[in-house]
Amino acid sequence: MAGKPKRMSQIKQLIRLYQSGSGIKTIARILGMSKNTVKSYLKKMADGGFNTEELLKQEDPLLEKSFHAGNPAYKADKFEYLKSRLDYYEKELKRTGVTKLLLWQEYIESDPTGYSYPQFNYHLRQQLVSRKGSMVIEHTAGDKLYIDFSGKKLHYIDRSTGELVACEVFVACLPFSDYAFAIAVPSQQTPDFFYALSSCLESLGGVPKAIVPDNLKAAVIKADKYEPVLNQSMEDFANHYGTAVVPARAGRPKDKSLVENQVKMIYTRVFAPLRNRQFFDIHTLNEGIRPMNYMSVDFLKFWG
Repeated sequence: MAGKPKRMSQIKQLIRLYQSGSGIKTIARILGMSKNTVKSYLKKMADGGFNTEELLKQEDPLLEKSFHAGNPAYKADKFEYLKSRLDYYEKELKRTGVTKLLLWQEYIESDPTGYSYPQFNYHLRQQLVSRKGSMVIEHTAGDKLYIDFSGKKLHYIDRSTGELVACEVFVACLPFSDYAFAIAVPSQQTPDFFYALSSCLESLGGVPKAIVPDNLKAAVIKADKYEPVLNQSMEDFANHYGTAVVPARAGRPKDKSLVENQVKMIYTRVFAPLRNRQFFDIHTLNEGIRPMNYMSVDFLKFWG
């Protein structure tokens, strides 16, 4: 809806997605915004010379003031001067021994009232990101964490009644390292989902740049091929851990094929070995699952 104020938790997700190299169309699709709205916020960031890391550290009221405080803190002519030299700096970076610090030193000599080194880096990085074209996605260490619930359930026995109690199985994977994580929870409801996800991050000992849920109801209000809508709890969770959320697109099997493959492996590595074992509560069930979570050598090297 045009003119509708955006939650600052949503704006922080916008910043994180842009930091990761996502384009305007992609950000608009993921956050359910118009492309013009995304452009407007990115323009304010560029014109104001804002440091994205500093923006992400701000509390919501201060962040809102940063974006809606009126005139930008820096004069347009300062930005225009730097902008006119960005192509030159991009070419110079390809030369042997040339660093961003050296270029900034040369820049500040030509404009003593120019941007600070962090702000110079920010604008130069946006220039470099904008030059990147479309390509086949190659997974890098710690880049994305794919998450889903398995279709099948595990069970434990209620001691008082002898009945089988079904448990949902949360599954996550890091595609670069081929690390798979699984944990049983009572349901797919929001509290259980966030417990499973936080347990996963604790097990990893780190946080990926982006989390990719398969349009789980606990994370996504509206699943859509073009504009899935995140719920605020998911945005707040991601902002707390300093990561972005990029929902898998509905009707696009390739977006979620990695975690679905891991689900199949979990059936083999977890479900099958536990098929003849009896558990009497969810805690002992998870103790049985835990040794079967695994990590590759590459994973260990990355998280160190």
